[in-house]
Amino acid sequence: MSPKDVSSGSGRGTGWLTPGRIVVAVVVVLVIVFICVNTKDVTIRVLIPEVTMPLWSALLAMFLIGLGCGGYLFRRKGK
Repeated sequence: MSPKDVSSGSGRGTGWLTPGRIVVAVVVVLVIVFICVNTKDVTIRVLIPEVTMPLWSALLAMFLIGLGCGGYLFRRKGK
């Protein structure tokens, strides 16, 4: 092995199915199940106005906002 060869040879984390992607997939499935189970109407204060809406739609909106923020903060920058 040359000093420039940085591969570990274990094969861990290579390919499409990495441990990180599996964890993210499990979390997304749990979030979707949690959203689908909570269907009652709730009153939410959005700064000044109060909005009555199904809880699943508020949870879904927060999940999508979180995905957008996470994607923006942790996106890979091309050269």
